[in-house]
Amino acid sequence: MKMPLEEVLIIGAGPAGLAAAIQLQRYGIPALIVERATPGGLLRNANLVENYPGFPRGISGVTLAKLMLQQAQNISVNITSAEVTRLDWNGRHFRAESSAGLLRARVAVIASGTQPRPFTDFALPLQNADRILYEVASLHNVKDAEIAIVGAGDAAFDYALNLAQRENRVTLLNRGDTIKCLPLLWERSQLQSRIRYFHHTEIQKVRAFPEHQLELECLSPAGISHLTVDYLIGALGRTPKTDFVSENLAQQSAALEAQGWLHFIGDVRNGLYRQTAIAAGDGLRAAMKIYQNLKEIDA
Repeated sequence: MKMPLEEVLIIGAGPAGLAAAIQLQRYGIPALIVERATPGGLLRNANLVENYPGFPRGISGVTLAKLMLQQAQNISVNITSAEVTRLDWNGRHFRAESSAGLLRARVAVIASGTQPRPFTDFALPLQNADRILYEVASLHNVKDAEIAIVGAGDAAFDYALNLAQRENRVTLLNRGDTIKCLPLLWERSQLQSRIRYFHHTEIQKVRAFPEHQLELECLSPAGISHLTVDYLIGALGRTPKTDFVSENLAQQSAALEAQGWLHFIGDVRNGLYRQTAIAAGDGLRAAMKIYQNLKEIDA
């Protein structure tokens, strides 16, 4: 039995994917969003979004993500919980293999975001592996825990502020001496008594302890030290998540983008410019382009 042909397939339900689907729905163009995790993307990790217009006092990432999802649901945007494992182009339409089965679509929108750079400088224990993370969205209900974060950029300090306000004690470990975060994040971290910061400090070994804890053996100019934590979080940077794009599609992607059949939007394409407002704008622009393209072709 032949699978139905979707008009538009959107991979990812972060701000970019949701914005694209909402605008397409306004045009009367049906779109199917496939999201492998919880809708909202990395926005769900943000402590406070202060540069998204309309919220004078800022808004938590979790709350903004919920509002975006609610807006999409209010107009019946179709969101399927599944992971796309392969996306290909057969010359006529897109073919997506997913955990929900085979999907086909005329237009594909890749809004899959990014994936974290993992720890590679030391071996990770198999025991208590669930205590080694690269995001903090799953820790929203955790309180009174010892948490170490490796990194010195915006994400590391935003994660630290997010966790510290819920009575967790956070230790930031910077392998160098350069602080790469926004000055205001550094200033806020200095005012938070539950956040400690150490530079020139590298983890050498990680050992699993009973009671779901981890022991970190750290090297700094002062020598070897040991830190026992409940969670270890890596904020080491992120790379575009496009591992599901077939080699065939990758080779044809530039031509398909130029023809309006394929769109990369949001963090998967934006490099340093990974901001919620930019991602939402990307989604809106892609939807408008899709509408114009289909209108001309189907006229």
